[in-house]
Amino acid sequence: MILVALGSNVSGPWGSPRQTVARALEALNRFPLHCLSASAPLITKPFGVTNQPDFVNAVARIETALSPESLMRKLHQIERQAGRKRGRRWGPRTLDLDLLVYHDLAREQRGLVQKRLVLPHPGIADRAFVLVPLSEIAARWKHPQHHQTPTQMLRALGH
Repeated sequence: MILVALGSNVSGPWGSPRQTVARALEALNRFPLHCLSASAPLITKPFGVTNQPDFVNAVARIETALSPESLMRKLHQIERQAGRKRGRRWGPRTLDLDLLVYHDLAREQRGLVQKRLVLPHPGIADRAFVLVPLSEIAARWKHPQHHQTPTQMLRALGH
């Protein structure tokens, strides 16, 4: 199972945040990617930097023969097409695509400087804006380190 989180909170070349997430889902269904399912869009408060517009979030389940690193390059390419310009961490963005899960692959950070793709995404268990849509499309998935389903992780957050 490959899972990708989507988020947008400012308009860009693909339209409003809701339109951008919809177009991103279409982009996740073009060769060499195939979108198997996607959650409904979810409006959420910003995480980290809170003085910015609300986000439209979703999670998609895809399949591809790309390696995790090649998939990340493809996700970054889609972000750029949607007008993403990297700036302040957790700041406003036209589109954010995060690789959450790549099959059963588990990789941890090495050293203080992150150069390696960490999988599953290290923020999954702390982010309701990921767990709510994740529970919609992959309710039985269990986090390999936490050994919990998305619903169990949501309960731990107080949801």
